[in-house]
Amino acid sequence: MKFITRSPEETEALGERLARQLRPGTVLAYRGDLGAGKTAFTRGLARGLGIVEPVTSPTYTIVNEYLSGRMPLFHFDMYRLHSADDLFDIGWDDYLERGGICAVEWSENVEDALEDPLTVTICRPAGEEELREITMEGGELLADLSL
Repeated sequence: MKFITRSPEETEALGERLARQLRPGTVLAYRGDLGAGKTAFTRGLARGLGIVEPVTSPTYTIVNEYLSGRMPLFHFDMYRLHSADDLFDIGWDDYLERGGICAVEWSENVEDALEDPLTVTICRPAGEEELREITMEGGELLADLSL
């Protein structure tokens, strides 16, 4: 499924709609360049899960945990990891067993460890500051993301 958003708020709203349909244990594998909107999308996911804490990029912490919603959200940044072994070293299995949503930025660095993720690719077309093309595929993709 492909979506076009025209502002960070619309990107967040799409993430919020998706979150309402996710099941415990879902892994979202994000793809997209720096500044594409992955954290904005995750802010929407958090809102859709009922999370009240502010959502920030996990760039320096590798994972941010948000626990105040109807299920936990674990927001990973794999930019500095180089293999699936690195992912397992930080306790990936433990996060999967906690029954939350795992949103993984720079997922291509650990893709061999992600089993059947829902891949979310966020692209900014050349010359467009606000416009985003967001494609979702794989995993247990749920079809109704209408407004």
